[in-house]
Amino acid sequence: MASFDVTSARRHFPSFKAGFIFADNAGGSQVAQEVVDRLTDYLINTNAQLGADYSISAESTRRVLVEAPTEAAKLFNAQSSNEIVFGSSSTLNLENLARGLESGIKAGDEFIVTGEHEANVGPWKKLAARSGAIVKYWKATPTKKSNPYSVALQLGDVLPLISPRTRIVAFTACSNILGTIVPVKDYTAAIRKKAAELGVPKLEISIDCVAYAPHRRIDVQDWDVDFCVLSFYKICGPHISAMYVKDAALESSVTSIVHHFLDVDKVPYKLQPGGPGYELVYATTGVIQYLQSLAPDHSLASAYDAMAVHEQTLLQPLLSFLTDPDQWDKGVRIVGDDTVHLGRAPTVSFVVVGPRAMRSKDIVREFDRRGKVGIRWGHFYAYTLIDDLEPKIDLDDAVVRISLIHYNTLEEVQIIVDTLKEILA
Repeated sequence: MASFDVTSARRHFPSFKAGFIFADNAGGSQVAQEVVDRLTDYLINTNAQLGADYSISAESTRRVLVEAPTEAAKLFNAQSSNEIVFGSSSTLNLENLARGLESGIKAGDEFIVTGEHEANVGPWKKLAARSGAIVKYWKATPTKKSNPYSVALQLGDVLPLISPRTRIVAFTACSNILGTIVPVKDYTAAIRKKAAELGVPKLEISIDCVAYAPHRRIDVQDWDVDFCVLSFYKICGPHISAMYVKDAALESSVTSIVHHFLDVDKVPYKLQPGGPGYELVYATTGVIQYLQSLAPDHSLASAYDAMAVHEQTLLQPLLSFLTDPDQWDKGVRIVGDDTVHLGRAPTVSFVVVGPRAMRSKDIVREFDRRGKVGIRWGHFYAYTLIDDLEPKIDLDDAVVRISLIHYNTLEEVQIIVDTLKEILA
């Protein structure tokens, strides 16, 4: 495998010319030039309503309804572009999905959800409240006795929750707090096996890949999942989301939530009321172009493999500093996995507790005061995950999160570490 050329990758981002260090990438990445170019090109050259016969509309229609879903399907490894739904956010996509599934949900059906980002939790909780379904919580639990905050989603905690009434299981492929990459294929296979043993009549699985897609390649076919979402603005694209809905589910489980007179029973438009911004949809095609440029063979698989290895080199010095015995004695605790390996993304959250406790917001404000690096504090919409941590931490303060991505450099990480040394001294 060829080594990753971070210098070459950074040339695709005009925003880096200012010299600022972006380390809040789990909140939103920078936008590649390819995306900017396609956004501009659409607005200048094909900004017309879809579906008309004149030439500009025909080209606009091709870009939005053919090219964009075809390219997005590659990110999911979907079987067909007809399984791709666009929406303004992953939260909205999943809310629309829940609305589309509502007619098939019965009182007493059971939904298993996690405490991770509310996008793949809230829509199911609200659907349960409307339909009389029951919500069960798959809680993240500690993986190390020495650190009660070393939590992760563990397979042994979800299997006992499955019953003959289980209808939906919704979980994340990568935590936007913990950085843990969940083995989706293994977990899904075990969940389906247990459901089959219990005679579950219909089980559908929803995966949140918003924090996964920037770091690893999605494969919905290999994973055998029914629904999956990603947000393009986390992978160097515009602020828009795509959702995979398996063809069988789209036809048999989902009812239309668009205008009653539209014949959309077998197309993803049935989950796109009003439709997203056309220029944003077309701009997403620049993401694939950018990602493929990162590998000599122009394959997504090679690009993701190279990015993953590079990101491990970014994780090493950051986690090494935060887990040093000196920092442990000061009360620094990693929230999540504190080791460097390919089962972990470069999203690092921590708290400072004990006699020398520091508020997360105060640590971030010190970074802000210096004006060189952007990081964040908070619960990042994984409200329940943070609330479930023991010993309790202040939900209004939550964690410090430093989230890196493939275009960050070792030099940038060293500046972050040096800044942490000053603040935590």
